Amino acid sequence: MTLHTIELTGRLLTPAHSEYDEARVVFNTMIDKRPAVIAQCETVADVATAIRHARERDLEIAVRGGGHSVAGNALTDGGLVVDLRRMNAVVVDPVAKTARVGGGATMAHLDRATQPFDLATTGGRVSTTGVGGFALGGGSGWLDRKFGLACDNLVSAELVTADGDLVTASADEHPELFWALHGGGGNFGVATSMTFRLHEVPTMTAALLVFAPEQGEQVIRTFRDAIEHGPDELGGGVLYGTGPEEEFVPEHLQGRLALLLLVTFVGTEEQARPYLQPILAHDPAGRMIVELPYAELNCMLDDPPDYRNYWSAEHLAGLPDAAIAAFESALDGMIVPSASQHVLFPEGGAVGRAGAEYPVPWRTAPWVAHPFALWTDPADDDRAREWTRAVGATMRPWATGQVYLNFIGDEGADRTRAGYGAAWDRLVAVKRAFDPDNVFRLNHNITP
Repeated sequence: MTLHTIELTGRLLTPAHSEYDEARVVFNTMIDKRPAVIAQCETVADVATAIRHARERDLEIAVRGGGHSVAGNALTDGGLVVDLRRMNAVVVDPVAKTARVGGGATMAHLDRATQPFDLATTGGRVSTTGVGGFALGGGSGWLDRKFGLACDNLVSAELVTADGDLVTASADEHPELFWALHGGGGNFGVATSMTFRLHEVPTMTAALLVFAPEQGEQVIRTFRDAIEHGPDELGGGVLYGTGPEEEFVPEHLQGRLALLLLVTFVGTEEQARPYLQPILAHDPAGRMIVELPYAELNCMLDDPPDYRNYWSAEHLAGLPDAAIAAFESALDGMIVPSASQHVLFPEGGAVGRAGAEYPVPWRTAPWVAHPFALWTDPADDDRAREWTRAVGATMRPWATGQVYLNFIGDEGADRTRAGYGAAWDRLVAVKRAFDPDNVFRLNHNITP
């Protein structure tokens, strides 16, 4: 049997196919890998067939959901890609308040399916992220302070293993595998579907505020105090970046360095106003305050495609004034204008209270600094990487040493271990049970 004769319900794309080049494009345009074959799966049987075929021919396997891995783990040079994007159906049970999500679904698929019922679960901060990689890696987003991480809301998952077998993981079936899927990523198999717990979210409030960069320290301090003394419904993020060409952004900050603050609230604008007022007292140069459905909020700040990417993160044990000053000082070297973002996200709330037994040790950090470099000119590659690393070094005095692996690329074995923390040995045992040959190794790998 050749690559061309794998029998799938879906399609096989080889380098000779007219759609091959389009199918191998991922979010990070620095990644330019050429698989021997892309298996565009449509069924669980397709996934099992593709895995068995690759193993018989000793082909490296990559698994593609949303394709957002900054390290390019959704692709392989010369191997086989299990492309799940056609398996993107979402089935909502509004009575049970659950959603069954296909392994290739993005946040947009999930959000748009649950929104008509005023239901939602913690998703990413953009709508183009794949649900599978996001949730299995832990899953931090706009709703996490209220409802916990995405993995905290995982009810069950169906995986095709390295042997091509279908297993269901839940609290009652393969409970140790189920535990490992709460942060252990794609190490144990291909998630063809997942079921999530949903929550009532009739409306959200979003305040997108623009400040001159010199106001940064004062504004961030006020935002910190609001978060640390406010309810779980309050969230958001603060970033330095290039002021966008939008009507609510003053012309003198468009295309130039600006401080942008997004304050989110699970509820109405009237409910959010008491927490917004201290921030608004800093007199933002631009403002947009709206009530909107969660699905609209989650696509409001979608990362633009066609950029080169390099990201990292440091989880912080606290955010004292000295850390805020250091965060501001780390702007040196950031590419402006560009789509790059120098971000602080709050955690805390339900994130720190729920799921302590799961392999997500970073959940106890109340803040995370997330340098997110996006640029277009290859001549800026070294500069962007150096800036990202410099941010980490600057914030390290306040760092816990643990890290949300979805926020970073390949930073070496020690950083991967830091993402799993004390759960490492237990995760290795699960890996040995379900993937002893390390077939699924294009990830933040747990070596068996």
